[in-house]
Amino acid sequence: MLTHLDDANRPAMVDVGDKAPTRRTARARALVVLPPAVVALFDGDEIRGPKGPVFHTAVLTGTHAAKHTSDLILLCHPLALDRCRFEIRLDPPGADGRGTVTIECEVSTHGRTGVEMEALAGVSGAALAVYDMCKGVSHDIVIRETRLVSKTGGTRDVHE
Repeated sequence: MLTHLDDANRPAMVDVGDKAPTRRTARARALVVLPPAVVALFDGDEIRGPKGPVFHTAVLTGTHAAKHTSDLILLCHPLALDRCRFEIRLDPPGADGRGTVTIECEVSTHGRTGVEMEALAGVSGAALAVYDMCKGVSHDIVIRETRLVSKTGGTRDVHE
């Protein structure tokens, strides 16, 4: 059953008014595959591209996306986030010189509904920022495997 439909199959926001607030967390992950020309820009743990520090910008963009999820996904409840944290790393390049950036976003709140969409929006925003910051070097960048890794609170927990 789809939760965002009313009895007449019209779009509707889920009524969470009767739910007790609980601690809710969610973690999402996205992978961004970079071509060798972009991987070559790495200096330590950061890409310093023509537009500035890529990972720092991705964290700021992802945080903004997580905080504004209800503006992007119209039936999401606006939530006050207690926490929004990112882990971003470049995994060692393969034999083809391509590198994979792993981005994880963990979000939490104390509320009546989960924060899965906030974690997914956050990691998606961060991945899009990596693409935007690096596209001047190459458009051969692929964002893939954006997914929920875990969630706690609510009716059931989910773990990878």
